Amino acid sequence: MPSTPNEPAQQRARRSCHAVPGSNPRFLEKAQGLESDQVFLDIEDSVAPLAKADARKNIVEVLNTGDWGHRVRTVRVNDWTTQWTYKDVIEVVEGAGANLDCIMLPKVQTPEQVVALDVLLTQIETTMGYEVGRIGIEAQIENALGLINVDAIATASPRVETIIFGPADFMASINMKSLVVGEQPPGYDVGDAYHYILMRILMAARAHDKQAIDGPYLQIKDLEGFKRVAGRSAALGFDGKWTLHPDQIAAANEVYSPLQSDYDHAENILDAYEFYTSEKGGAKGAVMLGDEMIDEASRKMALVISAKGRAAGMSREDVWSPPSL
Repeated sequence: MPSTPNEPAQQRARRSCHAVPGSNPRFLEKAQGLESDQVFLDIEDSVAPLAKADARKNIVEVLNTGDWGHRVRTVRVNDWTTQWTYKDVIEVVEGAGANLDCIMLPKVQTPEQVVALDVLLTQIETTMGYEVGRIGIEAQIENALGLINVDAIATASPRVETIIFGPADFMASINMKSLVVGEQPPGYDVGDAYHYILMRILMAARAHDKQAIDGPYLQIKDLEGFKRVAGRSAALGFDGKWTLHPDQIAAANEVYSPLQSDYDHAENILDAYEFYTSEKGGAKGAVMLGDEMIDEASRKMALVISAKGRAAGMSREDVWSPPSL
């Protein structure tokens, strides 16, 4: 049965964004039972040119009849430089728009490409009687020009929900000396060759209240390598990462979730700060919570961890109680 619409975009968990080729009915069926936060059904790189028409039909069918639970349901169409994009969007959104959360647009280079997708979505929504503006856009940055324009891309449409790093095409676009996606190129023995790219995407996302998503790790049997590379973007503040194999899903959910102790501490900071700044708590702006001083800056930091924990469905194990006054 079709799933119900998800919560507002800013509250959507995207720790694990699982990729599924639209041309493989068996994978489409299997994906419904996985524990990923998001599933994106692909018509682009994982689908051969001769299979794209059938992939669209498969995706419409499975969106309308499958049980996707609370996952974010996304379809990746082909990029605007191809002959397939307009049919991808029209057939999928007209056929299954009521059971679709987002369209992912790959290889975005300019804000105008996002605007074009927005206009087409609006026309389809209006024609079909869907709520105009409900379907979001996920913009994938995969080359140098896209990165240079990432701020304009992030603000090109209110539909934009996520900015995604596409490492493989990006590495090719800048002539990076490596064939292993996401790993450090030979000769780069100090620092992280991807740090600027990740931070640039993250700054554009955070400046405009979007989510930042890391791209795939293609060595699907190397789970430790996946965790290591995921940990790099998670440490910076990214919200999640693509998964290509079911074994990567649990790892992504773990890496992009707060530690239980950090989540409990964040919630306790919020509770304590709310109490101490109230009249009952003495209307104080800076107080001690155990051995730690907390203030307004502490509250803002705690909000980040709290939001990630709540989106991940975490429950508190350590609850702070106000002192008896």
